[in-house]
Amino acid sequence: MLTYTLQRVALALAIVFVAISALFTIMVTLPGDPTTVLLGPRATPEIRAEFRLQMGLDNPIYVQLADFWGRVLAGDLGTDYYRNRPVAVAVFSALPHTTALVFGAIFWSASLGIVLGAFSADNRNSLLDRVTGVLSVAFIAAPSFVVALYALLLFSVTLRWFPTIGAGEPGDIGSRLYHLILPSLAIGLAWVGYVARIVRASMLETLSESYIRTARAFGLPRRVVIYNYALRVAILPAVQVLGVGIGGMLSAAVFAEIVFSRPGIGSLIYDSVSGRNYPVVMGSMLVAIGFFVTCALIADLINAALDPRHRTKS
Repeated sequence: MLTYTLQRVALALAIVFVAISALFTIMVTLPGDPTTVLLGPRATPEIRAEFRLQMGLDNPIYVQLADFWGRVLAGDLGTDYYRNRPVAVAVFSALPHTTALVFGAIFWSASLGIVLGAFSADNRNSLLDRVTGVLSVAFIAAPSFVVALYALLLFSVTLRWFPTIGAGEPGDIGSRLYHLILPSLAIGLAWVGYVARIVRASMLETLSESYIRTARAFGLPRRVVIYNYALRVAILPAVQVLGVGIGGMLSAAVFAEIVFSRPGIGSLIYDSVSGRNYPVVMGSMLVAIGFFVTCALIADLINAALDPRHRTKS
């Protein structure tokens, strides 16, 4: 298990390095001059040249990339162009909001998806199984931003069951959770369908295993065999899917944070890209990609711990 863990950690670090290096190169080579956005159209060429020199924008791309990684390894994500503050302050003040949103979406995906998948497998080929399958496909097909908009119009504007915008009162856990319900459900609903279909397929495969037939032969109740024995193995693929699905949830969080006017990494990246604020964009993307890779790594290690067969596939 230790060897497997070290291999996965090394792979995760390599993924972060390659992804961030590629994004940095793309950001720097995009058309447009950040000095025009930051200094305004009336800035003189001398002022722009001095600003570019201070920010290191005149250096070759490989030099800028080396400087960026050097600062990151030293614990410095750079300085926010607009507010003249460390990027780390902006990023890590927004990160808890996005983290709460993503884990709220995982809660909805796991709880609803596993229940629907197990129920569907337990009632295979029945009318309820077909209805569950249609609902799962409908959840998968619905884009997160469309779900967010309609959820906002229906439950917030029309029915007034949930707040329309914001993340809740600071320090008030109840208010935070109340504001989190609707946007996290909008993000997690698509993954409910994925988890339900995967759990159903895995459950049906598990029910044909020899140890399940042995448990039935010993006279154990059907519910005990299905939910105590089969489900424990059937949810393993769902754990892996949710770990990888963190990336999709992070991208969906951008739309949810904009629609519901929530602070977070998504809103920060959107505003920074619009303003060509390179340091904030790269700092935010570094943390977001690191968060995604870490969650995928944890899901992989959980799978390996629960099912030793995964360790032999590395």
